[in-house]
Amino acid sequence: MDIIHRYYPDLSKKQIQQFAALYTLYKDWNAKINVISRKDIENLYLHHVLHSLGIEKMIHFNPSTSIMDVGTGGGFPGIPLAILFPEVSFHMIDSIGKKIKVVQAIANEIELTNITTRHCRVEEEKQYFDFVVSRAVMPLENLAKLVRKNIRKEQQNVLPNGLICLKGGELQHEIAPFSKQAISLNLNNYYQESFFNTKKVIYIPL
Repeated sequence: MDIIHRYYPDLSKKQIQQFAALYTLYKDWNAKINVISRKDIENLYLHHVLHSLGIEKMIHFNPSTSIMDVGTGGGFPGIPLAILFPEVSFHMIDSIGKKIKVVQAIANEIELTNITTRHCRVEEEKQYFDFVVSRAVMPLENLAKLVRKNIRKEQQNVLPNGLICLKGGELQHEIAPFSKQAISLNLNNYYQESFFNTKKVIYIPL
């Protein structure tokens, strides 16, 4: 938790309690249903929670913004973002039902009321959202094609509605189809840990 305090010192008491509860909850659930690599659970706050919060470096969402988290897995980036932005609504989907079960259970435990969950493939989801977020689910071009139908036309944020992805490594080829529109941020400009040296946030207006 110290790492979250360091970068986000202005959290409310409730947000601190919610973030602090995640470690025990994920450790317990991970023993039953593998949503995070077993070797990686000790790095929960660095590799998963703080990494998810990196999306906030691209945009500070306005209240009443609606966001879909595609391929949320164990709840990343959606759960950390939902804690950080309690007035923003998050719809979290995954094609693996047991992972959605974990996400909903953890949200219930920490009284996270601004999320909904659905066990489905992204092709099946017909609702509209301001933004879609994801963490290394599939190549950007493929994901953009699948979620374009879900992006609302009405705007209410500083950035136009679109897709925001957490990615790592060499992304030149992935970004190439969107090179004139895409915005890329290096997370090592915001977080000093070496884990973030190759981590980026990519925004594509849709």
